[in-house]
Amino acid sequence: MSGAALEVEGLTSGYGEAMVLRDVSFSLPAGQVLAILGKNGMGKSTLLKTVMGFLPAAKGRIRIAGEETTGLPPHRMTRRKVAYSPQEQAIFQDLTVDENLRLGLPSDRFYERELARVAALFPFLGTRRRQRAGTLSGGEQKMLLVARALLFRPRLMLVDEITEGLQPSVTQRVAEVLRGELGALGLAILLIEQNVNFALSLADRYAVLARGEIVASGTVGEPGAEAAIHEHLAV
Repeated sequence: MSGAALEVEGLTSGYGEAMVLRDVSFSLPAGQVLAILGKNGMGKSTLLKTVMGFLPAAKGRIRIAGEETTGLPPHRMTRRKVAYSPQEQAIFQDLTVDENLRLGLPSDRFYERELARVAALFPFLGTRRRQRAGTLSGGEQKMLLVARALLFRPRLMLVDEITEGLQPSVTQRVAEVLRGELGALGLAILLIEQNVNFALSLADRYAVLARGEIVASGTVGEPGAEAAIHEHLAV
């Protein structure tokens, strides 16, 4: 599909011989957000890990901006401007804020420039560069994670349960930042989220995963969309 930041076609994936995803297909246009919704254990995080290259695809194809990326390791996905914000704790607790952020760039050449950009989005980053990341609050650590992902100006961002455990004010700020970066960077976001209200406030389109398969999909805001989503999530 022309203009697609991400295309997934017939993707089957899992852990060893246990397949979690089955024949999953979708496309994500540049500059849009696709929310993947579903109950726990339905394959949402497995999807992101497979797209990012942490898990192998048993079947199917993955393309980033029209380029085949199926089977590429994570470091080669990063070179293709793909950022990953995982659900698991991904902040290096014993490193400083500054050291954690530097990991988001392949070199220090443009670090100060890009730091100024993300510190304008999350001001505490600029004033607490030497603070150990493990001493930040939970919300600040999540914002640091988002900032690190945005630091190298990705064209595709994979975001897994970013609002988990966040206060409403922090959730709102993360939403504002991601919404702004969609326009500023032409960013596309594949969003995994349990907070349905947050997901639908940010997303252009949605897909519901159940038992590793897409059981519903559509455009956010179209008649019946929200009812269909809640019906599937209630089952």
